Amino acid sequence: MRKISCLILLCTTFAWPAPAEVVAYPAPSGTASAELVIYSTLDTRMAAPLILAFQSTHPDLAVRYEDLLAGEISARVIAETRAGTPTADFVFSSAMDMQIKLANDGYAQPVDVSQARNWPEWANWQDTAFALTFEPAVLVYHKPSFPDGPPQSRLELMEWLRRLPAGMAGRIGTYDIEQSAVGYLFLARDAEHFPDIWSLLRTMAAAGLQTFSTSQEIIDRVADGRLALGYNILGSYAADQARNAPDLGLVLLRDFTVVIPRVALVPRAAASPELGRAFLAHLMSKDGQSLLSETLRLPAVSLEVSGARNALSLQGAPLRVISVSPGVLVYLDQAKRRRLIRLWRSALAQE
Repeated sequence: MRKISCLILLCTTFAWPAPAEVVAYPAPSGTASAELVIYSTLDTRMAAPLILAFQSTHPDLAVRYEDLLAGEISARVIAETRAGTPTADFVFSSAMDMQIKLANDGYAQPVDVSQARNWPEWANWQDTAFALTFEPAVLVYHKPSFPDGPPQSRLELMEWLRRLPAGMAGRIGTYDIEQSAVGYLFLARDAEHFPDIWSLLRTMAAAGLQTFSTSQEIIDRVADGRLALGYNILGSYAADQARNAPDLGLVLLRDFTVVIPRVALVPRAAASPELGRAFLAHLMSKDGQSLLSETLRLPAVSLEVSGARNALSLQGAPLRVISVSPGVLVYLDQAKRRRLIRLWRSALAQE
């Protein structure tokens, strides 16, 4: 197989708003007997250690990794399955509601992996959808902009915004929930637990709120000071980047912290489902969960992972955890979505 280090392609088959990043990992042996295809929302940089560790025990296996937005993943799996063409062998996404819908609608297949027998009940739905990480929404902040520390709760954040210090206007960021599936999910959960969420958003808008479609866009801007604060950001990405960005801080808000699992499945139309099952077993193993938690800073679900950032290590703030179950499909209800987006647009317009 010809060696390809990194290939950037436009997904012309479907009308995506942005190009997919496609990375090809040649078989370490030099001769590939098969290829594992992965669709994932996990940044390619963070996915690399997982893939290389898997290939170390499967040296004849090539891997094709496609870094996509959550909505793109769901649309591709559905379209490819309906067209009767092969789709990814493994799908891994932070938009758990879309993943559960794929499983609930028959686009995932049940898998038999030994690790599932000891997996927490909340993290496994009918052996078709598995939570592999346990990820909080955090407040990220530019440390030099907060010499006395950042707000510690939503009410403190609202008060800080109302008294906005000089130089802070236009330096607040969050997800554009019409572009970011995980941003939409975080906000929907906020609305359930914080009655003043729309007041908070109106106050953010008055302070010059900027919205973005990905975590990385926000984190990069907070790390270099273009933004002072980022609200409801995936804590895993922030924690990973904070190791090399001394001005980047993060806070688990003490009133409550929304936590979502990153969910994996093997599609029904996978070209090589046995490879998808093998990669799932790898990520659910003690070694895989340790790699997720210790190297990637993605808190692991497995309670076997001793001394690591597992599901019990986030108890500094009240947690609002979403279980892997069809209950999350309420967030995809179109009437509910239209209402939430209408309230979102109204808040940003400060109406």
